[in-house]
Amino acid sequence: MKKIQGAFTAIVTPMLDGKVDEQGLIDLIEFQIAGGIHGLVPCGTTGESATLDFDEHKRVIELTVKTVAGRVPVIAGTGANNTLEAIELTESARASGADAVLSVVPYYNKPSQEGLYQHFRTIAEAVDIPMVLYNVPGRTVTNMLPATVARLAELPGVIGIKEASGSLNQVSEVIRVCPDDFIVLSGDDFTSMPTVLIGGKGVISVTSNVDPRGMADLMEAALAGDLARAREIHYRLFPLMGTMFCYPSPAPAKKALELMGRIRSGEVRLPMTGMDAPSLEKLKKAMTDLDLI
Repeated sequence: MKKIQGAFTAIVTPMLDGKVDEQGLIDLIEFQIAGGIHGLVPCGTTGESATLDFDEHKRVIELTVKTVAGRVPVIAGTGANNTLEAIELTESARASGADAVLSVVPYYNKPSQEGLYQHFRTIAEAVDIPMVLYNVPGRTVTNMLPATVARLAELPGVIGIKEASGSLNQVSEVIRVCPDDFIVLSGDDFTSMPTVLIGGKGVISVTSNVDPRGMADLMEAALAGDLARAREIHYRLFPLMGTMFCYPSPAPAKKALELMGRIRSGEVRLPMTGMDAPSLEKLKKAMTDLDLI
């Protein structure tokens, strides 16, 4: 398995006239790799996985793997709040050649901690592919506790977690109770540097859609223990990190990429909508300050 470490982009899914813009996705992947990104995550939250149908979802992963062609690891988003659906998507990602999958805590139906354990265990036993868990209680309501993560870390196929609780206390506890080789990735750009400094291995980032080089440099500095450089990059990118969520994501990331000429349209799929005027002005200022536009 390729090394999972550094900055991974939770890549947006470009759309045009209501359909997935496949050429736009190919071009965006090339921009990411040219920018030094360490890996790609298609069909995550930022990829609008919730509003892609199964055929689109599978095709985006297949096209990403094909375009990347082994140059960086691909962790395919295959989570669902229906265990059987998650298995189907995970099987498809394995068949497409993804290096690993990202499986989110089931949303809306609010399972118990035992339900979470059984959900992920069932997927891991059904499909032979490395799995990265994804805890994002701000979206799923349910918070997967460190004790549950530690139980899952004992399973052969479960290799890590994207921890997006925004809590360094929780990140620390996950690192403390899990095996040394368990990969902990930040799920929030603003906690990416401190997560690495307390033992994490990187970030699955929204901001790196727009500035892959900046986020890659940040993670490389942090992983190398170059605190002065990591701190400088962190604060330089910090306003941009904030604007990625100044309006419901991924509208800001998509609009930024459109403004940069990296995708043809910042179109999002309902129920998501394009940015309002005040949010757009914040985004433009942050991008101008970084000479991105």
